[in-house]
Amino acid sequence: SHRNLQKLSLFGDINILQQHGSISNTYLGKVDPDGKKIKQIQQLFEEILGNSRQLKWLSCGFMLQIVTPTSLSSLSNPIANTMEHLSLLDNHIPGNTTLITAVELERFVNLRSLALDFCDFTAEMARVLADSNHVPLHRLSLLVHSVSIMHKSLDCMPEDENWKALTRNSTNLRVYIMAFDVKSDDMLRILKPSIPLERIHFDSYITCVSGAVVDLISRQYDKFLTHFILMNDVIDMSGFPDLSDNRNEDPLVLLAWRCTRLSLLAVHGYTVWAHNLIAIARLRGSDLKVLEVTEESIDFDQGELADQDVDPVHNLIEQVSLGLGRPWHAVMDIELLNVFTEPTRHFYREMQSFSEGI
Repeated sequence: SHRNLQKLSLFGDINILQQHGSISNTYLGKVDPDGKKIKQIQQLFEEILGNSRQLKWLSCGFMLQIVTPTSLSSLSNPIANTMEHLSLLDNHIPGNTTLITAVELERFVNLRSLALDFCDFTAEMARVLADSNHVPLHRLSLLVHSVSIMHKSLDCMPEDENWKALTRNSTNLRVYIMAFDVKSDDMLRILKPSIPLERIHFDSYITCVSGAVVDLISRQYDKFLTHFILMNDVIDMSGFPDLSDNRNEDPLVLLAWRCTRLSLLAVHGYTVWAHNLIAIARLRGSDLKVLEVTEESIDFDQGELADQDVDPVHNLIEQVSLGLGRPWHAVMDIELLNVFTEPTRHFYREMQSFSEGI
C-alpha cells in the first residue's frame, strides 16, 4: 500500500542535456501522439501523492512531463507540513512555468533539503525558507542550465541579502551547484558572496569556465568549499583552455591554497600544468581525498621537458604521490573518471547523497 510509502524517488533516464530539449516533443509525439498516456501517468502520480500518509522524501528528476505545476497541490497539508526532502528537476517545462512556487513552498515548513532548477529558486523562495516558522534548511542543490536560463531568466534569483537572511535562519546550510554550459558573465552574477557553497561542478559542451570564475569561487567560498569539479567536452582542435593564461598564479593552485577544506578536485578538458598539479598536491596534502585529472589534460612546460635526466611523467607521479602521502596516478581513460557519467544522472545521484548527509 502506498499509504505507508516514506520515500519516492523517480529519475527519467534520458540523455536530455545533450539533446538541448529537442527530444521531448518529437519523441513524445511518436509514442504518445494525443498525450493520453502522459495524462494518465500524471494522474497516477497525483493519486500516489494524494493518498500518501507518511511521505517524507519526494524526489523527481527529469521525468518527461510527469511532474506538472499542479502535482504538489495533491499532497495533503499534514504531509506537506512534515516532508523533509523535496527535489523537482525537469528541463522540459516549456516557457517560464515552474514546478513549485514560493506560495506552495510555504506549506513545506519541515524541509531539511531541497533540490531545484536554479531559475526556479527565486528571491521569494529564499524569503519563505528564511522565515522563522521554517525549520533550518541543511542542504540546497541547484542545477544551473544554459537552456533554462534562456527560457526562464535570472531576474528573480536571490540577491546577496536573501542569502544572508537564509543563512541566519539556517546556520548549517550547505549548497551544491552544478552549472551546465553557463556563460561566465552569468556565473559571476549567480555566485553571490553569502552562498554557503560547499560543492560546485562545471560541465560544458559549448561554454568553458573562465579563470575569473574560479578565482571568485576561491575567494568567496574558502570557508565552505570541499568539492570542485571541472569538466569540458568542447570539441576544439586548438587544444584545451588554459585557466592560467596571462595570470601570475594559476586559479586552480590559488583554489587549493585558499580553500583549506577542499577534499575533492576533478579536472578534465582543461590544461593542468604538471608543476601546478604538484603544487596543488603539496598545498592540500592528504586532506585532498580525491584528485582526479585525466592524462590528456596534463601538460609539461619546456623546462620540465628539457631536463634529459628526469622523465617528466615519472617525476610528476612521484611528486604528486609524495604531496598527497599516497600513491597517485592520472586517470588514463576518461570513462574511468568518477564524475564522467551523464551529467543529469551524476547531479541526481550526488544530490541524493548530499541531501542524505545531514
